[in-house]
Amino acid sequence: MTKKTKNTLELTVIYAIIAVMFVIIFYPLLWALGLSLNPGTSLYGARMFPENWSFVHYEWLFFDPRSNYVQWYKNTLFVAFTTSLASTFFVSLVAYAFSRYRFVGRKYGLYAFLLLQMFPVLMAMVALFILLNIIGLLDSLWGLILIYVGGSIPMNAFLVKGYFDTIPRELDESAKIDGAGHFRIFFQIMLPLAKPILAVVALFNFMAPFMDFILPRIVLRSPENFTLALGLFNFVNDQFANNFTRFAAGAILVAVPIALIFLMLQRYLISGLTSGATKG
Repeated sequence: MTKKTKNTLELTVIYAIIAVMFVIIFYPLLWALGLSLNPGTSLYGARMFPENWSFVHYEWLFFDPRSNYVQWYKNTLFVAFTTSLASTFFVSLVAYAFSRYRFVGRKYGLYAFLLLQMFPVLMAMVALFILLNIIGLLDSLWGLILIYVGGSIPMNAFLVKGYFDTIPRELDESAKIDGAGHFRIFFQIMLPLAKPILAVVALFNFMAPFMDFILPRIVLRSPENFTLALGLFNFVNDQFANNFTRFAAGAILVAVPIALIFLMLQRYLISGLTSGATKG
C-alpha cells in the first residue's frame, strides 16, 4: 500500500466517523425541532418535517394564561446565573487557598475532594432533604442554589487548583514586594490569569440547573417554583394530556441561553479545558 493510498484511507475513516457522530448528535435534535412544529399533540403521526408546520406550541408556552413556562424559565435562569457566579467565586477561593498556602489539614482536604467526587449526589438526597427542611429552604430556589453551589466545590476546586499550580509563584512574590496583600494578589493577578478555567467552571455550573431533574423534583413542590426540567416533565407525565409536541417546543428553547453563554465564553473554553488538572 502506497503512502498516498494509506493517507486517503485514513481520511476516509476519519470522515466516516465524523459523519456517524454528526448523525447521532443531530438526528434527535432534528426530531425535537420537527415535533415542536407539528400542530398536533400526539407523538404518533408526527413527522420530522411536517407539511403543515405551525408555531402554535411556542405561542401557547409564552402567551397562554394556563402556561407557567415563562415563570419556569425565569426560575431556571435565576438559579443558573446565581449558581454559576457563586460557584465560580467560592471555587476560585478554595482552589487558591489549596494552591498557594500550606496549612494543617491541607493534604487530607485534597484527599477529601477526591473522595467526594467518587460518590453521586443522589446518595445524599435524604440528608439534603432533611437539611433544607430544618433550615426552612425546602420548596425554595435558594435551597436548590445552596445544594448546587456546595456540590460543585470539590470537583471544580481540584480542577482550578491544578490550573493555579501552573501559574508561577514569582508573580505572587513580586506583588508582595510591591506591597500587595493576599486579596489584591487574588483579585488582580490570579483571577485574570485564570479566566480560561473559570470560564469552564462557570459554563458547567450554568448548564446544570437546565439539565437536572432529580434534585429539583425532591426539593421543589410548588408549580410556581419549578425549573424547566421539572415543569416540562409534566407535559408528558400527565395521564390525560401526553403533549409531546409541546414538550419538544419547550425543550428546544432550553438550548438558547446555554448557546449564548457558550458563544460568550468560547475563546476561553478550549484553553481552560486543556490546562486544568495538570498538576495535583
